[in-house]
Amino acid sequence: MIPPTKAPVVGAVLSGVVVVGSINADQVTTVMRHPLPGETLIGSSIAILPGGKGANQAVAAAQLGARVSMVGAIGQDAYAQSATAILETAHVDLSAVRAVDGPTGLAVITVAADGENTIIVIPGANAAVDAEAVGRSADLIAGAAVVVLQGEIPAAASAAAARLASGRVVLNLAPVIDFDPATIAAADPLIVNEHEAALLLAQLTPGSPSPASDADAVARLREWGVTSVVLTRGALGAIIADAEGTAAVASPVVTAVDSSGAGDAFVGALSARLAAGDGLRKAVELAVRVGAFAVQSRGTQPSYPHEGDALPEIGTIPVPEKNEAHP
Repeated sequence: MIPPTKAPVVGAVLSGVVVVGSINADQVTTVMRHPLPGETLIGSSIAILPGGKGANQAVAAAQLGARVSMVGAIGQDAYAQSATAILETAHVDLSAVRAVDGPTGLAVITVAADGENTIIVIPGANAAVDAEAVGRSADLIAGAAVVVLQGEIPAAASAAAARLASGRVVLNLAPVIDFDPATIAAADPLIVNEHEAALLLAQLTPGSPSPASDADAVARLREWGVTSVVLTRGALGAIIADAEGTAAVASPVVTAVDSSGAGDAFVGALSARLAAGDGLRKAVELAVRVGAFAVQSRGTQPSYPHEGDALPEIGTIPVPEKNEAHP
């Protein structure tokens, strides 16, 4: 086992969520089906929406009532305003978001009629979120109850944030990049899907066979030394493993329209509940409902619920219902 490099600050009062991560503009195209290699298809619509895994997770947490700060970067271009629009309306603290030379991060997303998506990310300004940039927000990070990290910024930045964190580190290793093992060991929880879990295990245990199942992947990550693991399974819900054991959490049955950003809604919701003092199982039970809510509408951040919205229940097929207090 690789031990975490951070140490708790004795007597510190930790609060809120700090997301250290990516901020993008999303170029979303809809098609009947995804094209084959070399094939040209006619799309049905295109939209520019705010996105980025970090920003998505920050918005999801803030709209559920958490106090959220964002550490990141945007470019000095036309996409910058689009990328931060919903962060601002969700009252996410953007004082640690820098405007840097070059383009804002861009995600090119294609959504098929069945709701499945493909995503290509051009990092742009997100590449400027390095260890030095994170260090400038040391006090902010150290004071957070939960620090949220992903794979869309340089690994050195996430490693620096994990070392600075006094609270709980939520690591959503998506996409899977080469991470310092100490950063992975600091995660509590590590959140991955089945593909990400297999890729990560190949990094951590070279030469080992691919996981035989989702349960096997979770068990092997725990064996390696991860404190707690949440393996997301889309419509099947999630598997949780920690010192208390392993459990499956089912997801509500809904009609999916667009799955892009649903995983980020899950992570944001989970982080908000951990910051509020919930245990991991209870936080995941809320997070699967938030993810199910999100897949029923198009877009990433625009599809996320607000505090007070009616969330789908296990075993129901609800229509998303917005609270009248917001659009």
